[in-house]
Amino acid sequence: ELWDAAPVRVEHLAYHPELLTWLRQEKARGRTLVLASACAEGAAQAVADHLGIFDLVLASDATTNLSSEAKADALVARFGEQGFEYVGNHRHDLAVWRRAAVAHVVGGDRALLAKATSTTRAGHSFDRPHDRARAWVRALRPHQWTKNSLIFVPLLSAHRISELDSVVAAVLAFVSFNLAASSVYLLNDIADVENDRDHPTKRTRPFAAGTASLLAGWVAWPLLALAALGLGLAVSPLLSAVLVVYLVVTTAYSLALKRKPLIDVLTLAVLYTIRIVAGAAAVQVTLSTWLLSFSCFFFLSLALVKRVSELYRTRLTNSTAVGRGYRADDLELLSSYGVTTSVASVLVFTLFISDEATAKLYDTPGLLWFSVPLILAWLMRIWLLAHRGEMNEDPILYAIRDRVSICAGIAVVLIFLAATTLTV
Repeated sequence: ELWDAAPVRVEHLAYHPELLTWLRQEKARGRTLVLASACAEGAAQAVADHLGIFDLVLASDATTNLSSEAKADALVARFGEQGFEYVGNHRHDLAVWRRAAVAHVVGGDRALLAKATSTTRAGHSFDRPHDRARAWVRALRPHQWTKNSLIFVPLLSAHRISELDSVVAAVLAFVSFNLAASSVYLLNDIADVENDRDHPTKRTRPFAAGTASLLAGWVAWPLLALAALGLGLAVSPLLSAVLVVYLVVTTAYSLALKRKPLIDVLTLAVLYTIRIVAGAAAVQVTLSTWLLSFSCFFFLSLALVKRVSELYRTRLTNSTAVGRGYRADDLELLSSYGVTTSVASVLVFTLFISDEATAKLYDTPGLLWFSVPLILAWLMRIWLLAHRGEMNEDPILYAIRDRVSICAGIAVVLIFLAATTLTV
């Protein structure tokens, strides 16, 4: 009944490529393949029809749950004791392996492999433990943690880098945001698993590809969120409150807002700015309103770069944007928004460095003006690349790998250091 009410698109399920290759080879050798599953008959038959390699389907019906002993009995009734080889991936399959001639184990669980082969002959083992670990590292997306480096901006701008307590607080805030970000990435990938399986590149994500367990993901993401909140609370109640806001906003973005035109990019700008607010909460400094305004405009521009790049690729392939609320003909309008906000961010930055409170922090505040053309030139270059269709990833991640961006960033840092230490 559940299958009839909500059928799954079996063509988008995560199939084990190595296992399928082996099964097709065995089929070519003339062997009989049986799909014996505890899932509903309709689901099992749909999978069998899609793959086209099975000679027989055995599955659960209204009276029998074809799992464990029941599955073993059904197979023995047809093929006899030790008359078949069995491929499984769960402890419930141990009852079947005990009565099979050969045990083939999927999933790389060494403990399960040892139990399965303790009572019968060992066959193939598909996947290794380190493959699963690598899949989980990918699912957590540690490369995205670089965005949380914004937490250190208040520490640096307030010149608190020499205070050990402030540095420790900022580092703990950074770790807590990494945990929170990974938590939401897991939830996002779980919620988007169907769309991801239909996407040309996202189908390789761990949950979509089946290299990471969806059930484990449902357990892991709230645990990571709780760990983030606990660590944030240990630093300060205010940081914990900021983390709650971040988790709520980023979860709303992942589940719904990212499909709302314009609201999506505004939300991204807010999420970047929240990281700066979190850094201020951790080291207990008051943020300049000019700095916050600069952050909003600057990251709104970069969020628009990302959408424009996606729409550019969409236009080239004459397709629609998967999972987004934009159309290809929105490209020019979004580009104009992005260029306008990038110019606005530079204007607000000049107001920030002109502010009297900012000037008091530097021995030679006039040197800060040399950073303005660098920031403007970098933004112009980013938009030029986006307009040419050469921006193929998140602009923040692109900047971390791009030599020109790295040199520009180092130059800006050196200018701020010179303004701090030099007296002209």
